[in-house]
Amino acid sequence: MILDTQSPLKTLTKAVTLTAALVPAGLAATQAVAADRLMLKTPTAFPTKLPAVGSPIVKLADILNTASGGAIRMKIYEPGKLIAPSEILGAVSAGKVNSGFAASANWQGKMPAAAFFTSVPFGPEASEFMAWMYYGNGRKLHQEMYDTSGYHVHAIPCGMIPPETSGWFAKPIDTVEDLKGLNMRFYGLGANVMDKMGVGTVQIPPAEIFSALEKGAIDAAEFSLPQVDQMLGFQKIVKYNYFPGWHQQTSMQELLINKDVWEKMNTQQQSLLETACKAVVADSLAEGEAKQFEVLANAKQNGVEIRYWSDDILAAYNKAWGEVVSEQSEKNAFFKKVWTDLNGFRKGYDLWEKYAFLPRDTSGADN
Repeated sequence: MILDTQSPLKTLTKAVTLTAALVPAGLAATQAVAADRLMLKTPTAFPTKLPAVGSPIVKLADILNTASGGAIRMKIYEPGKLIAPSEILGAVSAGKVNSGFAASANWQGKMPAAAFFTSVPFGPEASEFMAWMYYGNGRKLHQEMYDTSGYHVHAIPCGMIPPETSGWFAKPIDTVEDLKGLNMRFYGLGANVMDKMGVGTVQIPPAEIFSALEKGAIDAAEFSLPQVDQMLGFQKIVKYNYFPGWHQQTSMQELLINKDVWEKMNTQQQSLLETACKAVVADSLAEGEAKQFEVLANAKQNGVEIRYWSDDILAAYNKAWGEVVSEQSEKNAFFKKVWTDLNGFRKGYDLWEKYAFLPRDTSGADN
């Protein structure tokens, strides 16, 4: 055995000397982070008071500030306060603001494939959608869409919500014929489907939907989750709420960063933004899933009738969706490219889904 013959005093002296040597290095690292401070000025397309829809950007700001020790901060601007929601993409691309929070379907009029990166009619639920985005070609195609369309942005998935309600109606919809002639607020690729069903669709910001219903400017509306729709007061005017949300089985939000700003960030900042957004994706999905059943359970108290679309009407929606895909694919090569990739991924996933998951009604639990 070899004995340590050093005295306690010598040992303590060495420890103090080592600590003193490390402090400047640690201080230098802290100063380096401080020197790279970043303020992200971020207009959002969604009111931050709306849970799972608007709240993700607030959570992102909190995570960034805490995890970076204040080196990365975010100033959030409510819809229209700095930039109109419809102008967020252009403003971020041009450098008028260095970031923005929205959903890519907002840009569907400029890029037909954009809505694929928000939601897909009769499309994947959240877990399958995330599998395609993160481990399929989803993120690659998402960024390619902006790059090839001339937008100078870096796009990061940064929010995910569960299935939406399919819409609020003033009267029962028992047949396909009952849809014809209605004026309805609708969003994304689902609006293309509803157009084929004889519905006149319009895009109205969330803050204006209640007023449009109240004044009779529209006959029906879809917006978001039951909890969110209730906060906006739809149940006070229209009493028939339809499910399932065939048009949006899940919906993704995105953080857009000006490309010059992104490329000037150091790798730690980029990694923190990517990781924080992944955390927000998980959190927003969990928040959305946790809050909806209470709203449905109390629907009758508000005089609301919860209805499920008939097989015939769902089949008609699906048929119309097939027509939309065919027509848009002929018109736009990138739309076809994204659809082909997503559809191929889903066909592969079908095999996993077939064997991996229990049917809902065979759990053995009490109903």
